[in-house]
Order: sequence, then structure tokens, then C-alpha cells
Amino acid sequence: MSQTSYLVGLIGSGIGPSLSPALHEREADRQGLRCLYRLIDIDPLGVPPEAVGDLVRAARDVGFDGLNITHPCKQLVIAHLDELAPQAAALGAVNTVVFQDGRAIGHNTDVTGFAASFARGLPDVSLERVVQLGAGGAGAAVAHAVLTLGAGHITLVDAMPDRAASLAAALNRHFGDGRAAAATPDTLASLLARADGIVHATPTGMAAHPGLPFPAELLRPALWVAEVVYRPLETELLRTARAAGCATLDGGGMAVFQAADAFRLFTGREPDAARMLVDIAELAGAAGARS
Repeated sequence: MSQTSYLVGLIGSGIGPSLSPALHEREADRQGLRCLYRLIDIDPLGVPPEAVGDLVRAARDVGFDGLNITHPCKQLVIAHLDELAPQAAALGAVNTVVFQDGRAIGHNTDVTGFAASFARGLPDVSLERVVQLGAGGAGAAVAHAVLTLGAGHITLVDAMPDRAASLAAALNRHFGDGRAAAATPDTLASLLARADGIVHATPTGMAAHPGLPFPAELLRPALWVAEVVYRPLETELLRTARAAGCATLDGGGMAVFQAADAFRLFTGREPDAARMLVDIAELAGAAGARS
């Protein structure tokens, strides 16, 4: 008899507000499945990020079917897995672990999630010259996705120059020399003057980090703007960009499509991503009303 009940979870820091449990459990309910999605927050547990290996082993031993992994454990978890899917190996980060026959297999659905969201939301924009603000964990996945979608060149701007340079070097090794470069924030104005679009992959715009990540006057109608932040769905950057005439993409699509890909890995069932997009709009709206 095929499996109809699943126990999964999320390991990370400060994950109390996560919408992942509701996204997975709602989709499971629609498919006649029972899904119990548990948050495993290292902060109240009082353990460091390096304990992720112990948490993964404990989850496997008590019968979890899989786990999502988020900041700050996406790289640290790799040493504790039995196998990596090619995308996770190329990125050097894991956000989904599936337990199969006692083995822990790492995947990365952030890359495919952003790529699917971008292809759906900004299907006809030019990708010749892309600027990305932020080269951290989310930024690495998004940059891989942008080049996978066929971008000619991506310039990574980060307040930590070494982080941007390291990511650019990794992208050039994977996609070919000359596809990526690093730059410092003081060059952002000149970069955006020549760019087709910008991907925003920093925490600015979240409830705890309000505001704009760069001056509004750098926006112009020909520039598209893609956001990674999804709480709130309507960030100040997106509001300002739309007012300036820019085509925009909110972060909800990435959150949904990475969750849909993880759901598929956990259950073997095909998720209804369109319905999950409605879910996240409802969930994010309700969360915003409470905050």
C-alpha cells in the first residue's frame, strides 16, 4: 500500500514565523495525505548550528521522512549526509534532506524554486546584464538560478567583498569564465544605469529590517526588479519599483516553488503550485495583519 502519512520538519535559527508548515500541510490535505510538519529551531533548543548533524540523525532515527534546512545550517549539514543531488553539490548548500532506506540525501530546491518563479513572473525580460544585491546563502542559490535561466552576465554586489568574490569565482567555474563578477556597493549606481534588471537577495524589506536596500532614484522604468523577501510579499522596494514603472517579481513565488519541489521529493506526489501560490498570499497576508 502506498504511503499516505508523512513526518517532516525544518531545521534552522529563528524559524518560528515560517510558513513552510502551513504550505506543506495544506497541500497534503488537498491530496488526501496526512503531513505533520515540525519546526526544529536551534535557538530555543540552545544548540549551535554545528549540531545540525545530530539533529538530522535524531530525525532519521525517530522516523522522519525528510527535512528542510535553512539558515545557518545549509552548508554545515552537507558533512552529515550520505549523498548529494547534483544541484546541491554544485551549489554547496542543501535545503532539503530526504531519508531513503536509512540514507540521508541532500537536495537544493532554492535554485529550481527561484527559476520557476522567475520564468512564470518575468518571462519576457532581458537577461543580458543582471545585477544582484546580496551574495549570502539565498544569493548563491538565486545567482545559480539566474545563470541557469540564460543570463549573459551577473554582477554580485555585497557589503562583504570577499563573499561576493568567492561566489563569483564559484559561478565562473560552474558556468564558464566571464559569466559573473563581484563589485562593491559604491558602484551600484553605475551598474544599475547599464543593467537590464536587479535581483534583491538581502534581508532589507523584511519586517525586522524595513526600508529600501538602495536609493529609489536608481530605479528606472526599463529596469526589472526581482525580490527574494516574501514576508511581507509587498516590500518597500517592490512598491517603489512599481511606482517607478518597473516590472517586478515578489518573493512569494520562490517560497512556493521551492516548497513544491520539496513536497515532491518528500511524497513522490505532484503538488498543485498554483493553489500553493494562493495559499502563500493568504498566509502572508494573515501574518502581516498579526504583526
